[in-house]
Amino acid sequence: MANYKMLALDLDGTTLNEEGIVTDTTRYWIQKAVDSGVMVIFSTGRGMQTVIDLWNSLGLNGPMVLLNGAELWTGREQLCERHFLKPEEIRQLHRLALEADAHFWGYSVESLTNRKNWTEEMFERRWMKFGMHHPDLSVISKLRELASEIDTIEISRSAAVNVEISPRGISKESGVRTICSRLGIDMREVMAIGDNMNDYRLIRAAGLGVAMGNADEELKAIADAQTDTNARDGVAKAIQRYIFAG
Repeated sequence: MANYKMLALDLDGTTLNEEGIVTDTTRYWIQKAVDSGVMVIFSTGRGMQTVIDLWNSLGLNGPMVLLNGAELWTGREQLCERHFLKPEEIRQLHRLALEADAHFWGYSVESLTNRKNWTEEMFERRWMKFGMHHPDLSVISKLRELASEIDTIEISRSAAVNVEISPRGISKESGVRTICSRLGIDMREVMAIGDNMNDYRLIRAAGLGVAMGNADEELKAIADAQTDTNARDGVAKAIQRYIFAG
């Protein structure tokens, strides 16, 4: 019998390898967890636009925590919750990105839109997440500092060169807690696996928080356990060891 009722998986840098695919080994162990009665969900910074194909290919039917918790689904075509950034926040973040000459993107109900395709009409859309990227670490650090002055937003990152913004109080942890509450699952019965700082709160709150071997050192420091890298089937090894051990 499996040791946990829910397995919450980050995607990039975690379930996906360096080529952005799920290996056959990882697929096998995810399916084995599902077959044993474990609820396997995504807990990712991605939105539905870039998750749906993975959802389908893995044959998962349960809930999903997307956009770092800003969009929750209880099942296929069953929307649970959406949390939106305020229009004035989007304008402020957009201005910061342009001033820093940073690449930026956003997830709205209608689209995933990047800097190249951003128009004035975009400010009328309902945005759940806004992200900025710059290869210069000093620039991205300054952007995080400036964004943090907006006290109504939540700031995280999925890589050293980016910053991800969600509505205040929204995170992967808040999303997984909501799903667990609906399913009658305690957070102590959740195993979560991730690799970066947008996983931090969830890894700390889960019954077992597992950091990938390629994870940010800050995440490793607070994780309950570590597994191998995403290039070496770390998720599969964690499932085998912690869900089916003993």
